Amino acid sequence: MYNTILMDDCEEEYMAIRNIRTLGDDILRAKAKEITEMTPRIEELIDDMFDTMYEANGVGLAAPQVGIRKRLVVIDCGDDPIVLINPVVLETSGSQTGLEGCLSVPGKTGEVTRPNYAKVKALNENMEEIIVEGEELLARCLLHEIDHLDGIMYVDKVEGELLSTDDIEEE
Repeated sequence: MYNTILMDDCEEEYMAIRNIRTLGDDILRAKAKEITEMTPRIEELIDDMFDTMYEANGVGLAAPQVGIRKRLVVIDCGDDPIVLINPVVLETSGSQTGLEGCLSVPGKTGEVTRPNYAKVKALNENMEEIIVEGEELLARCLLHEIDHLDGIMYVDKVEGELLSTDDIEEE
């Protein structure tokens, strides 16, 4: 699906919004495969994933969530957008408990305890090794999205019951 956005200089930019797979789709439980080289298809996938994530008001998206079994994650928690190819968690510490949601589990949220700090090694969109360190929301996003690459979803870690986001917004 493509959406046309009119830019100030009257040029058109096409946004590719991919379908987000939801809980119950087998690809969300499959282990993703490593990316060995940057290709035009991977570059397009990265762009599409950012477009899809922003359109859905998300802060992170993993390739399996759009039906692609590749070890690729995009995150934007409000600072700079991050691309992680073949991410590996190097270190975690601390603890935080809070409500977590997922674009693949629409309308639901649940309380999850995760480390408060995470250090991740990955490749960026130029296939250069990077280290990303994050605390609080960024740590939660890093670990949540990397879990997706191993077929793990936040609903597996929820303490108590899943709640409707409608109920939370009314409080």
